[in-house]
Amino acid sequence: MKATSRLAASIRAAAGLIAAATLTVSTSTFAQPPGPAGEAFKVVTVAEGLRNPWSMAWLPNGDMLVTERGAGDYPGTLRIIRGGKLLPTPVPGVPAVRAQGQGGMQEVAVHPNFAQNHFIYLSYAKPRNGTAATCRTPAPANQPAGTPPCIEGTTALMRAKLEGDKLVEAKEIFEAKAWNDAPGHFGARITFDGQGHLFMSVGDRMAGLFPRTADGAMDPNLAGHPAQNLGSGQGKIIRLNDDGSIPQDNPFVGRAGALPEIWSYGHRNPQGLYFDRATNTLWESEHGPQGGDELNVIEKGKNYGWPVIGYGANYTLGTEIHAARNKEGMEQPKAFFVPSIGISGLMLYTGDKFPNWKGNIFVGGMSANYRQLVRFSINGNVVTNREPLLVREYRIRDVRQGPDGFVYIAVDNQFPGQPSNIIRLEPNAAAQ
Repeated sequence: MKATSRLAASIRAAAGLIAAATLTVSTSTFAQPPGPAGEAFKVVTVAEGLRNPWSMAWLPNGDMLVTERGAGDYPGTLRIIRGGKLLPTPVPGVPAVRAQGQGGMQEVAVHPNFAQNHFIYLSYAKPRNGTAATCRTPAPANQPAGTPPCIEGTTALMRAKLEGDKLVEAKEIFEAKAWNDAPGHFGARITFDGQGHLFMSVGDRMAGLFPRTADGAMDPNLAGHPAQNLGSGQGKIIRLNDDGSIPQDNPFVGRAGALPEIWSYGHRNPQGLYFDRATNTLWESEHGPQGGDELNVIEKGKNYGWPVIGYGANYTLGTEIHAARNKEGMEQPKAFFVPSIGISGLMLYTGDKFPNWKGNIFVGGMSANYRQLVRFSINGNVVTNREPLLVREYRIRDVRQGPDGFVYIAVDNQFPGQPSNIIRLEPNAAAQ
C-alpha cells in the first residue's frame, strides 16, 4: 500500500475552488460557510489497476466487492479485494450489460442479513435491441445485415447469492420502465432501510437532452418531461421489498396511471443514496446539468422538481433551463452547487477513526477543476457548513465508510478502460 499525507485544514485554503462550489442562496437553502478544520489524514492506496470502478461494498468477512462499469469491448465486472489484494479473476455469473457511455455494471450492495442469506444485489444498464421506431439516433452507415439500428438500455436490478466467489441463483428482480438509446443518466444507486426494503435511483435517461438539438438546449416542454410523469420510470427513486416485489404502502400504489414502485419523482440523475437508520432519513446526491448538483432529503411521494425548477443551465450555452428556482409542491435541496462539481457517491460517517467527522455527510466531485471530496456538517436535516477536501486530486466516483472506520474512495479515470485505484483516508497522527 502507498501512503501520502494530507492535512484537511490546509485544503480549505483553496479559496478559488471554495468560491466555485459556493452553495447559492434560495428561499429555503442558504449558503453554508466553511466549517472548522476537520481531521488530519493520509491517503493510502488500497488496490490498483481497476477499470472505471463504480461502487464498493463489504462482506462480513472483510472482503471488499467492487464493480467495474465496463466500456466498449471490456464487459462490466464484479471484483473482490481480499486481504488487501485484488483477485485476478472477476466473479462469474454477473448479468450482461450495456457498457456504453455512463452505463454498464453499476452498484453492488450487500443484503443486511448476508451472513444468513448470502444475497448481494447488482444494478446495471440492461441492453436490448432497438427498432427503427424506438431508436432516436440514426444507425451508423454500412452496418452488416441484421445489425439492430441501436442498442437501448434501462436500469435493472439483479439479486444473487455469492457463494465460493461466484454468483448462483441469480435473478433479475426489477426492470425500470426507462428504455431508450441515450448514453447516460441511469441512476442505479441502492440503499437498504433495515426494515426489509431497498431504495434504488433511476435517472431520467437524458430525456429532453438527447438526442441533442441544433443549439444543444433542453426541450422546453418542462412539465411534460418523463421525470414529472408518474407513468414513467425515468427520474425516480423507487422502493421495493428486498425480493423485488412492491410494498403496498408505497405512495402511488393503486393510483391510476402511476407506477407502484415510485417513492419520489422529479429527479435528474441521482448518484448517491444513503438511508440513515438512526433517524429514518433517506439522503440523496443528484448530478445536475451545468450547475445545480444537489443534496436532498427524500420523502415519501414528494416531487423534487426536475426540470421545472432547479439551479442549472444548458450545457455550453449557459442559458436557462428551468421555469423557476422554486415552485409550490416541489421540494428544495438541502444544498446545491453552482457550478456543478459532478457530484457522485454519498456517505454518512458513523465510525470512530475520525471523531470530528462523526455524523457528517461526504460526497465526491468528478468535474474537471471541481474534483474534490466534500464534507457536510449537518444538524438534523439542515446543512450547517461544508469543507472541500482532496481538491483537484481525484475524480471521485464513490465514497464509503469501511468496516474498519476508514473512508474509502473509488477513483474513476475519465477515460474508459484506463486503470484507476481504490484509496482510503486514514488518520495522520504525524500531522496533528
